[in-house]
Amino acid sequence: MEDTLTILLTPELRAAIARLIETEGLSPEELAQRALQEFVFVHQFRLLREQLLQKAQTDYTDDDIFEMVS
Repeated sequence: MEDTLTILLTPELRAAIARLIETEGLSPEELAQRALQEFVFVHQFRLLREQLLQKAQTDYTDDDIFEMVS
């Protein structure tokens, strides 16, 4: 199932996106999907890291957590 998302872009963001699309050879849709996927991954990673740090009384680094979930 596919959904459509409409967003408003500032002129500065629109220009930056245009440069990325040209540089990376992506369509606007591909760029938006990749950006959202990365945002969701980072958000989930940070939540998991926070949960693990609360349970453990040891300070783990981001690299430690990444190794655990990979």
